[in-house]
Amino acid sequence: QVQLVESGGGSVEAGGSLRLSCTGSSSYNLLGWFRQAPGKEREGVAAIATRTTRGAPNYADFAKGRFTISQDNAENTVYLEMNGLKPEDTAMYYCAASSGIWPFATLRPANYNYWGQGTQVTVSA
Repeated sequence: QVQLVESGGGSVEAGGSLRLSCTGSSSYNLLGWFRQAPGKEREGVAAIATRTTRGAPNYADFAKGRFTISQDNAENTVYLEMNGLKPEDTAMYYCAASSGIWPFATLRPANYNYWGQGTQVTVSA
């Protein structure tokens, strides 16, 4: 059974940094980070291709310039480095994997078929 385990969440002050990690039980074509704040829909943060999916890492507009997604294929691990955190970044962050083959690193949650349990990120003003 596919498992994704996130870690690295926590509470920081605005302007601070966090590094999220997600280790999978297998390798995948596409890995992504998503977030969901209370009362809001889940949204894509960043995604990165691993094997067959082509293209550069993809970022949501709010993540560009502040967040960086990277991977360690040998360890089946994907990271999300978050800098310059803002209170509006407060959410549960989820790692997700897709076994599909995509022409780009999609940020659409429906395109991912495996999900972790999430790690909470709280940013105080």
